[in-house]
Parts: sequence; C-alpha cells; structure tokens
Amino acid sequence: MGKKSVKENKNIYQLAREAAGLTRSQASEALVFISDSRIEKIESEKCEPHPDEILAMAKAYKKPSLCNYYCSNECPIGQVSVPELKDKDLAQITLEMLSTINILTKQKDRLVEITVDGKVSKDEMKDFLNIKSELDKMTVSIESLKLWINQMVAEGKWAD
Repeated sequence: MGKKSVKENKNIYQLAREAAGLTRSQASEALVFISDSRIEKIESEKCEPHPDEILAMAKAYKKPSLCNYYCSNECPIGQVSVPELKDKDLAQITLEMLSTINILTKQKDRLVEITVDGKVSKDEMKDFLNIKSELDKMTVSIESLKLWINQMVAEGKWAD
C-alpha cells in the first residue's frame, strides 16, 4: 500500500486520483498504459500530460471534468476556444439555462432583423454582439449540463 501524500499544493490530477481512492500504483494499473512514475511526473508538474492520458484519467478516476480542465487550461487551442466549466448543481445549471433562453427569446426578433439581408451593419453590430454573448452563455449552460450528466453516469448515481 502506498503512503498518503502530504504535499500541500496538489494539482487537479493528483486530487482526482486521491478522491478516487487510488494510489499511484493502483492508478497505473487502472490506466494500463501510464506508469506510476509518469503519473508522479504529471502530478508534480515535471511534465505535461497528453490528451489520451487525460481521457484515461477522467474515466479511471470517474472525473469527466478533467477533460474540460485540460482543454480550457492546458491545451493551446482549447485555451482560446473552450470555456472552463465550474462545478454547479443541477438546479443552478437549469436556472441559468432558462434565464438565457428567456433573454434569447426576447432577442430573437432583433436577430432576424439584423441577419435578414445577410449582412451586419455598423449600427447593428452592438446588438449582434450582445446576442452572441447570450449564445456564449447558453453554450456554457449546455456544456455544464452535459458535464453534470457525465459525472452522474461516471458515479452511477441515478434516482430509482
């Protein structure tokens, strides 16, 4: 049995492994193609994890949010195109989504006015960017809901 880490500033990968109740050796067995020394290097930030390693960790540790974290914080492409999702409960996600739907419903007619001619004029740009901002919020709400569902599936938590 491995010893328990007393390191203070643990990274997200070490926290996820420990939350799953796995030693590095046990994690290595579950991850099959990642050695315990490689896990140690990732956790101590001596080397960067590869995307396939993140996918394997997310599954083995039952922590799908590792993928979002990696994409939004460590992948150069994801840093500019993937929003970081925060852990939220289902009620908060649903309320945020409904709020955005209500705003977009009100802005629908303006979107039609702006786009009917296939061009966005200078005087339409402010409204168009406001609509885009609400669409971005909707995207985050949708991705948050998908992540919440994936976490419930990973943990096997379903109401009977």
